Amino acid sequence: MNRLAGIAVLMLIPRLLAAQPLDISKFVGDDWYGLYLNGQKSGYMVSSVKQEADGTIVVVEDAQFKMLMQNVPQDLRTFSKHTYAADGALLRFEQVVQDSKGKAVFEGVVEPSGLKLQSTVSGETKVDTLPAPKETLRDAMKQSMLANPGAKVGDKIAFTYFEPLMGAEDEGRCEIVAEETRVLEGAPTKVFKIETHLAFTGLNTISYVTENGALLEDIIAGLITMRLEPELVAKDVNYVNDVLVSNAAYVNEPIEDPRGRDSLRLSIKGPLTSAHLFNDERQFLAQKGDRFEFTARAISLAGFTSAQLPITEESTAEWLKPTRFVQSDDSRIVAKAKEIVGDEKDSMKAAEKLCAWVYGNVRTSFSARLTNALEVLDSLEGDCTEHSVLFVALARAAGLPAREVAGLIYMDGAKPGFYFHEWAKVWVGKWIDMDPTWNQPLADVTHIKLGEGDIFQQAQLIPIIGKIQVEVVEDGNAG
Repeated sequence: MNRLAGIAVLMLIPRLLAAQPLDISKFVGDDWYGLYLNGQKSGYMVSSVKQEADGTIVVVEDAQFKMLMQNVPQDLRTFSKHTYAADGALLRFEQVVQDSKGKAVFEGVVEPSGLKLQSTVSGETKVDTLPAPKETLRDAMKQSMLANPGAKVGDKIAFTYFEPLMGAEDEGRCEIVAEETRVLEGAPTKVFKIETHLAFTGLNTISYVTENGALLEDIIAGLITMRLEPELVAKDVNYVNDVLVSNAAYVNEPIEDPRGRDSLRLSIKGPLTSAHLFNDERQFLAQKGDRFEFTARAISLAGFTSAQLPITEESTAEWLKPTRFVQSDDSRIVAKAKEIVGDEKDSMKAAEKLCAWVYGNVRTSFSARLTNALEVLDSLEGDCTEHSVLFVALARAAGLPAREVAGLIYMDGAKPGFYFHEWAKVWVGKWIDMDPTWNQPLADVTHIKLGEGDIFQQAQLIPIIGKIQVEVVEDGNAG
């Protein structure tokens, strides 16, 4: 859940850039926005536009989130600064993601040879030379190109923007889908409803923009609402929204012995799409009318012969590669994986060793941040996201294909229900779900898988956060 919150916050950066009108001189200054997570005030943001004497245009977005996780206050900040030439060409940018544990900094400069991108994560700096981004000031002002006095429903525009965390450009489109009249400052004003779709993450945003290009409101992936407010109103936010509790799916009846069940059947209601329907040996999830039927059964490896290390299965090669957040090629990760696995060649036994080590050595704590494996190895603390990203990095370093998995898990307590959770999938001759947070080499039947892959692939879960209802149909028998 912490990582999904971080992704959602990062979506503010390209969204806010898009809100700036073409006539920059009219909008130089600051605009303040209140940030609401599923309807609850959770932060604020300021968007600043400045035109320098040399004609360059500087756009700064600074978003601050204040929320709770298991009643623990959390602060998350995203900052971006983009500088464009007078002709609209992107010159340089800086993006910072900061939480209570540290910060990640991404700095880019467009040079004749391409984009020089410097990424500093967990104190480690990496420099890449990439193709020059296509993004220009006109891309950043895409909504204002649509929202003008002569615009009409059906008008659309394509755009690109560079995402530093991916190290690549994403594409998207904006379309005016409706128009209305609102009374603003005592005068009737035409307001356009604009839908923006991002290609890579598949997420949609609904924006309300005046015919003069002023952004009134953004609804980002149905999760975050960004609303234009006076500065003092926008900044009036306290730690009241516990994002774990407020977004859980509480059940109609408790599930007995949830970790030892042989099977489980649930009826789920919510805005799931085909992208959320994962079916494998452990779970079956399919639409049935206006609801979704979930069935899970406990997996046994009796009679199964696991693969030997090193894994040479070509179809799994992608899940052995390092990424910005899964630094499986770092010498410290490699050394720790070797220390844990030793000379073990049985892939299942090696995975079990890694699972047990992460469970036994990473202290459970809750935080809202963008996690990476090196940071977790250094701190040895975190929630399910930290457990999983470290396990995946160690597994890949040991030659085990692995990827992160996200979804829901049943939790007992004062409010029993299904909470957003992350675990892992590892290939040992076949793919199996393994949960290092609970030290489960075979994930139990209360794990509802809704997404797989890295942080941007998991972004498909953002629109369903806080919108799922779960009914227990049959809770199986104790194992």
